[in-house]
Amino acid sequence: MNHFVVFWIVLALALLVAVIEQTDVPAEIARRIVRWSAYRRYSDPSRAQTRAEELEALINDRPWNVLRLGTAFTYAVAAARSAPYAVRTREAPKVSAAPLAPVVAAPPAAETMESQAAGTTVRRIMLGAQLRRLREAKGVTRQDAGYAIRASESKISLLELGRVSFKERDVSDLLTLYGVTDEAERESLLRLARNANTSDWWHRYNDVLPGWFQTYVGLEEQAALVRIYESRFVPELLQTEQYARATFPQCHSQAVEREIDLRVELRMQRQQRLTTPDAPKLWVVLDEAALNRFPGGPEVMRGQFEHLIEMSRLPNVAIQIMPFWFGRHVPVNGTFTMLRFPEQDVPEMVYIETLAGAMYLDKRDEVNAYQMAMERLCTESEPQDRTIEILYDLVRRSA
Repeated sequence: MNHFVVFWIVLALALLVAVIEQTDVPAEIARRIVRWSAYRRYSDPSRAQTRAEELEALINDRPWNVLRLGTAFTYAVAAARSAPYAVRTREAPKVSAAPLAPVVAAPPAAETMESQAAGTTVRRIMLGAQLRRLREAKGVTRQDAGYAIRASESKISLLELGRVSFKERDVSDLLTLYGVTDEAERESLLRLARNANTSDWWHRYNDVLPGWFQTYVGLEEQAALVRIYESRFVPELLQTEQYARATFPQCHSQAVEREIDLRVELRMQRQQRLTTPDAPKLWVVLDEAALNRFPGGPEVMRGQFEHLIEMSRLPNVAIQIMPFWFGRHVPVNGTFTMLRFPEQDVPEMVYIETLAGAMYLDKRDEVNAYQMAMERLCTESEPQDRTIEILYDLVRRSA
């Protein structure tokens, strides 16, 4: 191919790109493609609709139509190559006569966590977001806002992120500074501030929980969708009591034993929401390596495998096993959790636990990066029906 031909090919491509960028049609085509991809991959209509909305948001974030089309075709190819994520009807492998570990039922209505004060973490985030919008609309700097309530600029930043509690007097002073004079609007925001300072049900575990994890429990409690990639252990929301206890170091101190008891109790309470009427959707990608670690021994793991089978039968729970052969292609460095909320003021978040604490990522580009990683993990992992077969096989092998 001579240089003359190459020149005309490049020129034609440049003209094509220019034409694509001058119209909204390619963007609409990209949105239709990703919607098709979502409904091709998921037989559950509600899950397909949720995924379609995610992909459309991702497409809209792309700056150019060429990138939108490229992203859409990438998802379309992945969807065309994979079977829909739904458990197909087939005879399950036989398991020994030992009874399966029961799923913990939700307590009576009078005792449920929903009946207690809940969601203060999310309320703080919502209130902080509204205060930030009011401040920016008025053109007030964080430094000036801090001066008005006898605080620092960093305190205003923490308030707007929902990381600290609110004083009703401070909120009132800020509303005055931002020019909010309507009594109904002021009372609504002040009421939100009062509710954001109530005690959540998990506060009785404060003595054994670090502050950064209390924040996570509050976010998890209000999430509508929880997606987890776990490479070390079975996720806490799916652990049996025996498995959970076995993940803690063994010791002979009564004080430490009491702390372990409380931590295990908290995990079991967090799991109860999975069987309530407003249960969140839980979607887990579990590295096969986590199933080959046996904390507590074979008998504990057998019960854990059986429990995973039972949990996978819940309509709001999806479990996929990521096989060993995919390990060298994992697009992330470790475990992470994605949380999505029904409230518009609360952004989708990525939670990453570290040795010294945790990170909460909510910037759109950061969340998108982990969204893409999660999608690749889901695409390459075993579908749900195959995952159940693997779990049955693990039950047999651990007998």
